[in-house]
Amino acid sequence: MKNEVPSGSHRKLQESPSEVQSADVALDTAGGALAPSLVPVSAQSGDTGHQQDSVFRRIVMGNGLVSVLAVLVALILGGVLIASTDARVATTSGYFFSRPSDFLTALWNAMTTSYVALFQGAVFNPRQGFLPLLETMTVATPLICAALGVALAFRAGLFNIGAQGQIIISSTLAAYAGFAWHLPVGIHLLLVIVMGVLGGAAWGGIAGLLKARTGAHEVIVTIMLNYVALYLLDFLLNTPAFRRPGSNSPISPRLDESAIYPIILPVSGVRLHLGFLVAVLLTAGVWWLLNRSTIGFEFRAIGANPAAARTAGIKVARSTVLVMALAGALAGFAGAAQVAGTEQVLTGGVAAQIGFDAITVALLGRSTPWGTFFAGLLFGAFRAGAVQMQIQTGTPIDIVLVVQSLIVLFIAAPPLVRSLFGLNPRKLKTQPAAIDTRAAATTGGAK
Repeated sequence: MKNEVPSGSHRKLQESPSEVQSADVALDTAGGALAPSLVPVSAQSGDTGHQQDSVFRRIVMGNGLVSVLAVLVALILGGVLIASTDARVATTSGYFFSRPSDFLTALWNAMTTSYVALFQGAVFNPRQGFLPLLETMTVATPLICAALGVALAFRAGLFNIGAQGQIIISSTLAAYAGFAWHLPVGIHLLLVIVMGVLGGAAWGGIAGLLKARTGAHEVIVTIMLNYVALYLLDFLLNTPAFRRPGSNSPISPRLDESAIYPIILPVSGVRLHLGFLVAVLLTAGVWWLLNRSTIGFEFRAIGANPAAARTAGIKVARSTVLVMALAGALAGFAGAAQVAGTEQVLTGGVAAQIGFDAITVALLGRSTPWGTFFAGLLFGAFRAGAVQMQIQTGTPIDIVLVVQSLIVLFIAAPPLVRSLFGLNPRKLKTQPAAIDTRAAATTGGAK
């Protein structure tokens, strides 16, 4: 008798949830259809070696390892580019065949010296201890907030390329609330943050609304909104309401002390402010939203298959507006951190390249909240340590941008990274015995 999976019902599993693996897809050879089934691990294979092989395969072929290897390859190629501009390397290359050791030594020294200087400027050096790490965390704060917004949109199948514009608008509103309104301590900073979040949410919500109502592509809309925000800021900085009194430069008055994030460690030269703790809380909040809430499930369902989500009763148009507004709100926290934490004034370059770097950070973090958080710290380390690297070794600061670009290149091509390290999926196939055991358990489990 042919085994069939009953439609509209689920088999009761006697094992605990920890013993149940994620849904596998078993091929029904008789009917030629794909039948999903939940199979206990204990039923799939009794051989511990097969389970270990499966774990090893998941680790080797997982996105986390690919991301780490992509960063490693980018650093190696960046080191080669650094060495190619070194005078000692150029000199020793002229007599490479007579004394190759000189060339290889010069090549190694050029690479390691620059990266050691980068590490000392970003994490630790003997003179300052871990103070550079605090600067890395400061630089990474707005980057993490903006990247969380990009990652959230990615998980819902949307491309939020407008983080730059959302940061600009949120910075503008937050800064105005900071220098134009004079309020008590605590209330003033809270209002600055709220204004920034509302500005970013509104700017992101515009793109979501146009996408939901008219079908306008969010990539085009968000890119155009970036330009609108940029030139709007330039216009406002040349008006009496935003320009600093007595100054001809496009710069705003300094925010009131009551509107500025408190410094976490009151040490000379330390800029790490309370906004970093806000970024940590936002990361935990986005993780909970995506993995523990109904709204997050709807976002992920839409990202996986909008048509199926609509058929299941999910309001795709409403969720599209909501996710873009939330993404803009997260970028709004980045804008508030810029003006109320790092810059403390509003200028035309207040957003720098944070909105565009946030896209790279979200890609490197695989659009997961904590992956994005640590990717933001990595890019913050690049930006914080690049200055020290240039001062100590004379290496152009632009080499950091090259390394970041190479990371994106390799992140976008996982098969290339796996092939460079010999991680061929065909060589890591599960043993035939394990496959046969799983097939037997799958076809024999349905009554």
